[in-house]
Amino acid sequence: MPMNAAHRRLCSSRKWARTTEEQILPWALEDVELGTDVLELGPGYGANLRVLVERVPRLTAVEIDDSTARLLERDYGGRARIVHADASEMPLPDRAFSAVVCFTMLHHVPTPALQDRIFAEALRVLRPGGVFAGSDSQPGLRFRLLHIGDTMNTLVPDRLPARLGAAGFTDVEVRQDARGSRVRFRARRPGGPA
Repeated sequence: MPMNAAHRRLCSSRKWARTTEEQILPWALEDVELGTDVLELGPGYGANLRVLVERVPRLTAVEIDDSTARLLERDYGGRARIVHADASEMPLPDRAFSAVVCFTMLHHVPTPALQDRIFAEALRVLRPGGVFAGSDSQPGLRFRLLHIGDTMNTLVPDRLPARLGAAGFTDVEVRQDARGSRVRFRARRPGGPA
């Protein structure tokens, strides 16, 4: 994992799992219909995946870190398909998923160009009408301290609609939470219902 020890400890903690289940996912996925075949990008230690496997009929997760992918396979392989791959070059078929989601991972992608490649890949693997949804953190003092020695390439909320539009998405919605500490997004692949 491209994270310092404190960051790894937090992201693998029960406290973080509770935060994702009780705060991040409900807000990020409010009014989002995921459908039957969902892909999660960058699940990390699986805090979100743990919740998603209970909510959707079929779940696939793409994780770039080999050892983390093995842990996910051990813990969730019976309920989700775990793929060790880079989300910017996924070995997955076109139009395979009703939804693609990612949570608190895009700031770990080192460049905006790679983030844009992930957006393009999300579009490619979505069915027409499918939704791309997720959230990410915004910089603040605690966030910056947690990322000392880590990659920290946060999304600029005002620029995100144009970036998702350039990838080919429509119906783009970007919103920050009341404290400005998180941003959520959702967008659709043009076409019929997912």
